[in-house]
Amino acid sequence: MITTTPMTAATLDTARTDPLRRELDGFLRGVERKAYTMAKLATRNPDDALELVQEAMFGFVRHYAGKPAAEWPALFYTVLESRLNDWRRRQQVRSRYWWFGRRAGEDEDDAPDPIAEAADPAGFTPLERLCGERAGEALSKALTVLSDRQRQAFLYRVWEGFDVAQTASVMGCSEGSVKTHLHRALAQLRQTLEDWR
Repeated sequence: MITTTPMTAATLDTARTDPLRRELDGFLRGVERKAYTMAKLATRNPDDALELVQEAMFGFVRHYAGKPAAEWPALFYTVLESRLNDWRRRQQVRSRYWWFGRRAGEDEDDAPDPIAEAADPAGFTPLERLCGERAGEALSKALTVLSDRQRQAFLYRVWEGFDVAQTASVMGCSEGSVKTHLHRALAQLRQTLEDWR
């Protein structure tokens, strides 16, 4: 004799949310590396960057998971920008008092980065990999020289592929400001990376 359990309200809710949960997990997995890199460029500290990305993910899930999936990227990066702005404000306050300040690299541990050490699925030759790593390092260094707003405009427009309106929404500024910041960022990057053309 086969017995079936009746469909309860809790079972129905779980059945309804499973596809949403899978879609949400996939979205977060898709943005985690880029978000971490953005946060690391902004903070110059891997631990702070990881913590900020985690906070942004929790905040995004808590407040925006029910929104349409098409709106998720802009909403997630808006939350991340909010966390980064809070971090910058805290750093400014701490830097006013030397006993709260932290010197660059003071808390960074020398543990290897598991993302950087992951096997390359494209299977580049050692020379190609070395050239790519050096170019990536040069770009990362050049991005840290940009102002926060220029770096944000570059990363959201070029790296993430957001349009001007989405970028303006995430950055909390006008579309004209986005265009200005991006133009200045590209000019500075062209000048800084002249040897890598």
